[in-house]
Amino acid sequence: MKIEILSAATEDLVDGYHFYERQAAGLGNYFLDSLYSDIDSLLVYAGIHRVVYDKHRALSKRFPYAIYYTVEADTVRVRSVLDCRRSSSWTRRRLRTA
Repeated sequence: MKIEILSAATEDLVDGYHFYERQAAGLGNYFLDSLYSDIDSLLVYAGIHRVVYDKHRALSKRFPYAIYYTVEADTVRVRSVLDCRRSSSWTRRRLRTA
């Protein structure tokens, strides 16, 4: 099994980094470390998460973020990493393009 982080998800992570780095110096790095750890855990737990908007949704352990992914053959494709504080209609629209 391997993990592929799509460009949209990478952009989501960069946006989250900038948001948290503005809150406090170093918090952006902690955010990335935490989310990449959550993404790495998909090597073991891929496919067990609830399906929301046609994608599996894994919730981050430390931040209010959800990792939306699909499992295709032997690859986990991380499609989006979205802030759970956003409205559900925004999330739905965002995931249509992911």
